[in-house]
Amino acid sequence: MELVREDAEDLERGGVDFGRGRPGLLSCLPSQSPAVSQCGEGSTSAACMEARRQLRPSGVLWLAFASLISCLLAPGQAKVYSRCELVRVLQTFGLEGYRGYSLADWICLAYFASGFDSGAVDYEPDGSTNYGIFQINSRKWCRNLSENATNGCHMYCTDLLNPNLKDTVICAMKISQETQGLSSWEAWRRHCQGQDLSDWVDGCDF
Repeated sequence: MELVREDAEDLERGGVDFGRGRPGLLSCLPSQSPAVSQCGEGSTSAACMEARRQLRPSGVLWLAFASLISCLLAPGQAKVYSRCELVRVLQTFGLEGYRGYSLADWICLAYFASGFDSGAVDYEPDGSTNYGIFQINSRKWCRNLSENATNGCHMYCTDLLNPNLKDTVICAMKISQETQGLSSWEAWRRHCQGQDLSDWVDGCDF
């Protein structure tokens, strides 16, 4: 799909608009109560006092937690692809031959990274999180609740859980543009690099 390649190339040039996508996880956090926002800082009216009382820390934390859980459950339509189905999707997105890598390289990577699960989430000891079918890490490539992330792909981490895979592929293309290429993924280095990968696409009509 040429549009995906163009998006990846725009991202390489730094021209992708960060605000183009869905609002992602951060938008699920509750905003300030309208009642509180209308009160001055020093207001002591009964209505303002009651609004502030309802937003005491325990209540705010619970509301934030409930909102985050709801948002994390939103990608419930996550999809586990079959091998040949994923071959066809990645072929459509233009990954065959991209940066010198075959479709078999990408399929092998997806299998050992996530088992072809578009909704896979894995937590690292350093506090970062891996997202989606290629297990893209939040510390460098996407934005979550941490303000310290580099966000190299200019997207929210929850975008990487979308089963249509467009954002995931755009971000993976960006990562493959790095000097290390697919070696950026330990799963590819350990299981795919230097191997005969023909079986990964064998029998698939694409």
